[in-house]
Amino acid sequence: MTMQKLFIANRGEIAVRIIRAAQQMGIKTVLGVSEADVDSLAARMADETVLLGPARASESYLNIPRVMDAIRQSNADAVHPGYGFLSENAAFVAGLEAAGTAFVGPRSETIAAMGDKAEARRTAIAASVPVVPGSDGPVANVADALRLVEQIGYPLMIKAAAGGGGRGIRIANTPEDLASVMPVAQAEAKAAFGDDTVYLERYLARVRHVEVQILGDGDRVVHLHERECSLQRKRQKVWEEAPAIMLPASVREALCNSAVKLAASVGYRGAGTIEYLYEDATREFFFIEMNTRIQVEHPITEEITGIDIVQAQLRIARGERLWLEQDQIRICGHAIEVRLNAENPARKFMPNPGKVSRVAVPKSARFDTLLYNGCTVVPFYDSLIGKLVVSGADRDDALQKLRTALAELEIEGIATTRDLHCDLVEVADIQAGAVHSLWLETWLGGKVIQPAKAFAGSS
Repeated sequence: MTMQKLFIANRGEIAVRIIRAAQQMGIKTVLGVSEADVDSLAARMADETVLLGPARASESYLNIPRVMDAIRQSNADAVHPGYGFLSENAAFVAGLEAAGTAFVGPRSETIAAMGDKAEARRTAIAASVPVVPGSDGPVANVADALRLVEQIGYPLMIKAAAGGGGRGIRIANTPEDLASVMPVAQAEAKAAFGDDTVYLERYLARVRHVEVQILGDGDRVVHLHERECSLQRKRQKVWEEAPAIMLPASVREALCNSAVKLAASVGYRGAGTIEYLYEDATREFFFIEMNTRIQVEHPITEEITGIDIVQAQLRIARGERLWLEQDQIRICGHAIEVRLNAENPARKFMPNPGKVSRVAVPKSARFDTLLYNGCTVVPFYDSLIGKLVVSGADRDDALQKLRTALAELEIEGIATTRDLHCDLVEVADIQAGAVHSLWLETWLGGKVIQPAKAFAGSS
């Protein structure tokens, strides 16, 4: 098919990223916006905008009838969902398929199979991909969970089957914990994703979070190597690297091949990510979930492979067959991404929306952002405002470039998590790569992050 007009069903920095990629390909863009985003950077860049509704996401970006009406009104022939919002909503995608509108992502049945984490677990087992010990499917109530935990063991993780981003997850160490936190996990899942389905997994501490980027055209799948995502706070990724830190070559090969095997087993089409937990001591890895969409951290994979993943998504969505062979996709250097949020790390990461009076972007790094001088960061959505990305010949070189880029970056008017990253880049464990998924929470403890100095040469 020819893709002439692309509707972007998202906001913020990912909308900016998609608009740039589409416009470079000669595709016109139309952006659905809430009342809070009519003057956003993405709205200024898009060829057209359509108002979805009020600021509240449930009345705009998550309102499927309003989004579908906006798509019809725009005469778009394709829709890119970005991440979050409706990106993994199988019903939304089925509606697009019924209307004859191309979806930049997998088929609705694939999202139903892999976007639901309990179903994805069963699919992984069928494909002989190792999984964390847990329930075979959804668990309806505490009584059923208490019976199952006798085989699974403690500590136990209760996880939302829908959605992601750390929401709808609770840890139980005892039967009393389980009875207390399972209803909380179900309620949070219902509020965040409209689905209170949960399942159980053994909770593995001191493991690393490693994920594999894949591309598929529905018949063939390739991987774009892996990323390290172990530095997390409240199960939200904070700092990511590609490739993963000190991963043995044999493990890398087995991990990436397993991701390709799993994606191929469902005839995957588009970009996706297979996520794993990895134990250094045993060199074992376990599948935990698949994200059937682009990831926040996709830029670091682009940096080490030279592949524009968003443009790859668009090419696949308009019917192109995979143009890459696996042996053509090689790792070149090392890349690091740090997430910048409108939060104050000196005040327990309290959200800090407001007007940005000035932005000084580093010349030495890539900065994917929604900011511009004089913009307002609104309080209604996720606090992510940008991603600072550096690449170097090796990890030490990338760390040095990150140090320089953080010093050069200035955002005036609001507090951001820049100061956290200025501290982290100097920590010995970070420099040595001695991290795991609980490392950042432990390191933070009661620590107060002090404001870091700006680059002396800035004005």
